[in-house]
Amino acid sequence: MLEPGDDAPAFELSNQHGETVSLSEFSGQPVVVYFYPRANTEGCTVQACEFRDASSDLDRLDAEVVGISDDPVEDLASFAEDYDLEFHLLSDEDGSVSAAYDSYGEKQMFGNTFDGVFRNTYVVDEDGTIAAVFEGVTPEGHADEVLAALKR
Repeated sequence: MLEPGDDAPAFELSNQHGETVSLSEFSGQPVVVYFYPRANTEGCTVQACEFRDASSDLDRLDAEVVGISDDPVEDLASFAEDYDLEFHLLSDEDGSVSAAYDSYGEKQMFGNTFDGVFRNTYVVDEDGTIAAVFEGVTPEGHADEVLAALKR
């Protein structure tokens, strides 16, 4: 896992609108970079909706939220529309950005082994440095954990 004090790996990915988004666009402000396994699944929906519902608190802290999964852009577009998600959802189909953040690898479900995205979150500070790390996140209540870290 990346640790607080490490430089956040740079990225450039397409969002739910097909627009290119890079970490460097948020220089000078904190960024919540959260990784989630699959759009429109129960836990991922809870997590995304908690960040949506915390948007006014995040705005007061001048913090941006970026969600990253290996879903294609089209799936992210419908997910964002279905749940009124206004923050960036980024498509990392090959898992390279997720891997750079130690958030991609072998998983098992229902007896099957496959590569996928792990549910981890990083708070990146104004200078592009990892400020907080959340590994193996539980979706319920996670936005509050992140807000507390941003306030420190």
